[in-house]
Amino acid sequence: MCERHTTESAHEPSGAQGSGPTRLCRPAEARRAVERAVAERCRITHTSCDPQALGDALLVASELTTNAILHGGGVTDFHVDVTGPCLCVSVSDRSDEIPVTRPPVDPRGRYRVGGRGWPIVCRLARDVRVSELPAGGKRITAVVALT
Repeated sequence: MCERHTTESAHEPSGAQGSGPTRLCRPAEARRAVERAVAERCRITHTSCDPQALGDALLVASELTTNAILHGGGVTDFHVDVTGPCLCVSVSDRSDEIPVTRPPVDPRGRYRVGGRGWPIVCRLARDVRVSELPAGGKRITAVVALT
């Protein structure tokens, strides 16, 4: 787990405003949803977004979606919202397992394939929360600064 990671029980679906919950199955769709949400916020507020910060937000959304597909039994819900200077992205999946960071090498000293998505999310996000869902599965919510 990452240092800014918390686990909580989710009794109600997220009430956040924004693009609304969406069922996605591919990381590319998650990236497009983030781009649309950020572009809309910039249009409304007449501001620009730091390209590096947007890149971080796109990578976090992509990694969370990829991890849900590879390790969580598929994406069951996706939500993105831009509030002030931050983007909040939530990805739900079917697995109850909490993500963990694995060492880059196995016990025999061989480099592992993959395993870098969760550390990337933890490094780029200002806050990461894992919520257990009442019907099973989990929701991971990450907050990424856009400034």
